[in-house]
Amino acid sequence: MKFFIFILIFLTSISASTLNLSMSSSPSRLNPILANDSASSEISDWLFNGLFKYDKDGNITPELASSYEFITPTKLIVKLKDNILWHDKVKLTSKDVIFTYEQIINPSVFNSIKSNFNEVQSVKALDDLTVEIIYKKPYFKALEIWMVGLLPYHILKDEKNLMTSSFNKNPIGTGSYKIKEFKSAQDIELIANPDYFDGKPKIDKILYKFLPDPNTSFLYLKQKKLDIGGLTPMQASRQIDDNFKNNFEMLSRPSFGFSYLGFNLENPKFKDIKVRQALSLAINRQELVDILFFGYAKVCNGPFMPGSFAYNDSVKETKQNLEKAKQLLKEAGYDEKNPLSFELITNTGNDIRVNTAQILQYQLAKVGVELKIRVMEWQAFLNTVVHPRKFETVLLGWSLALMPDAYPLWHSSSSKLGGFNLVGYKNEKVDELIEKGSVTINKDELSTIYKDIFKIVAEDLPYLFLYIPDSITAINKKIENIEPAFIGIMHNQKDWQIEE
Repeated sequence: MKFFIFILIFLTSISASTLNLSMSSSPSRLNPILANDSASSEISDWLFNGLFKYDKDGNITPELASSYEFITPTKLIVKLKDNILWHDKVKLTSKDVIFTYEQIINPSVFNSIKSNFNEVQSVKALDDLTVEIIYKKPYFKALEIWMVGLLPYHILKDEKNLMTSSFNKNPIGTGSYKIKEFKSAQDIELIANPDYFDGKPKIDKILYKFLPDPNTSFLYLKQKKLDIGGLTPMQASRQIDDNFKNNFEMLSRPSFGFSYLGFNLENPKFKDIKVRQALSLAINRQELVDILFFGYAKVCNGPFMPGSFAYNDSVKETKQNLEKAKQLLKEAGYDEKNPLSFELITNTGNDIRVNTAQILQYQLAKVGVELKIRVMEWQAFLNTVVHPRKFETVLLGWSLALMPDAYPLWHSSSSKLGGFNLVGYKNEKVDELIEKGSVTINKDELSTIYKDIFKIVAEDLPYLFLYIPDSITAINKKIENIEPAFIGIMHNQKDWQIEE
């Protein structure tokens, strides 16, 4: 009898598998419509699902939806899968979709996604598994806004205040994993959902270790206490040995963001496009990539990400040409006797940006341009320089969504104080294209429009587009079935297995 008990215990111990990950901050609310910080968002993604998701290539595909159809450009019918269970085994229905929408637009529920639903006129259930969504006008993000995780009507229907609800610490979702327990500033354990509509994940547990110090996280990774972890370019190129490389596979891909030098286009110096062209030709972007990132970055040549539907690959990288730069500066009225001089402001707490500024200073000096650098504390930088537009040039970066929205950065109406068009860029053709794209539901047509925007903005040079850093990930080689893709590696996590 003891022998059989031993065998049972042994089989149980080898069958349970754990994926060890880390988080640098504690989640605030594990609620998909309130998950504003990165930790809350990452954990919530395991627990909840939306009507739609991105596939591995960045295309929108049904998730909780079984199908969808635009009856007209403003009327969308969504059918739900009929095998979706909440973690408490209650069946998902169209009531959950309606309830989630009502909570998002509820004035007393403060969330960052409310504005995405401004174009929604009505959402109603046609039956338990069919939802009708009416838009005020055709909307290019008509499907994307429904990637937000759904909330359970049957649990929250009588909740007086969603912001302070105990649900935010004890969430019930439809996701591939359930939460075992959540305590602030502690490790978080997730358990595979046996009733997951797409099949139970092959890895039984996910353990998020709370490691606020990135150096500790890197140490844990080297000690194989983590299975997946991000690396800095310095770590990837200088601080790992052959033993680490034997245990971990290194994957790098472009991150969804870029850094740039932004011109104040209201400043007389930069209203002349010849000046902007000269500065663009004077800098060596590849040198920035090589020095700052040890090659773990790519040169940026426009406002949307390579590999996305909006990227225009006919726009080529600008190569350094010092003689052409000097010629253009001379045509604009600048020479040795009257050199171009301007100030670049950036923020502390970001060594890469400060080092970028210093390299740009060195490169521009080769064509006789004097670049003065000012570095400020982040909040002071935002409040006294960026928001009131009191700068000649700034060094900043943007993170971009898979579905880029050109309106906040490039439409002239966004150049007002408080808007994100910080440099005051105004182009009537770009405005027209943005407005045309915002009412387009055909992805191919939207792609054509955004590629045109890309080309015009790249030629107008409101920014000097600099570089796109790589996202570098170390992955334990014992994890099987990982498929690197445009959106990363997590798209097929359900199929991962850990080799014993």
